[in-house]
Amino acid sequence: MAQKNRKEKKAVVLLSGGLDSTTVLAIAKDAGFVCYCLSFKYGQRQSVELEKAKENSAKMGAAQHLVLDIGLDRIGGSALTGALEVPKGRSFEAMAEGIPQTYVPGRNTIFLAYAMAWAEVVGADDIFIGVNALDYSGYPDCRPEYIKAFEKMARLATRAGTEGKRTLRIHAPLMHSSKKDIIQQGMELGVDYSATHSCYDPGVDGMACGQCDACRLRLKGFAEAGIDDPLEYQGKREE
Repeated sequence: MAQKNRKEKKAVVLLSGGLDSTTVLAIAKDAGFVCYCLSFKYGQRQSVELEKAKENSAKMGAAQHLVLDIGLDRIGGSALTGALEVPKGRSFEAMAEGIPQTYVPGRNTIFLAYAMAWAEVVGADDIFIGVNALDYSGYPDCRPEYIKAFEKMARLATRAGTEGKRTLRIHAPLMHSSKKDIIQQGMELGVDYSATHSCYDPGVDGMACGQCDACRLRLKGFAEAGIDDPLEYQGKREE
């Protein structure tokens, strides 16, 4: 009976369709969670990632995949949702300095709030998110202290939490992992990285640019792991 209960643990997994979130889905599944995948159509220019999220949620046996349309492009303020230029060809040192234009104001807080609400409805005590404090240290909503603070807030904001029926936990298993480590862990768990998308500024055909921060970090991770990235890129790859 204990083994059965373990397998029936539910988790909401924030799934963008990218390398990190797909790896997190595999981690949650491997830990015995019944996964409810949550994705967002928020006005992002890389909307091809939603196709990958749908593909992977089905392939990896998610109990449900919910896509919410929340239109953050109407707020703007980011190169991912507006007319700002996506930085290209930046050095890894430059990526570690300051907050880039690809930061979407309030995005993880908004995403986690929806995940918190859905977790309460489906009876999940756990939320998984693929934030990383190494590759994306410039993003304020990818830090350990932020995740800890949101977890505390979520327990105060939900009926389940205030009535003491359940304790919501937010898991960020990739928080301190390098891209190399993430890729190696995902490969061990059978993640098909050809069915993921990382590029911030894909072409009309969905092909990755190879020059934005996300593409360069991804290529660097595969190179360090000694594995060929299965994605096709526009022009010549830079590693």
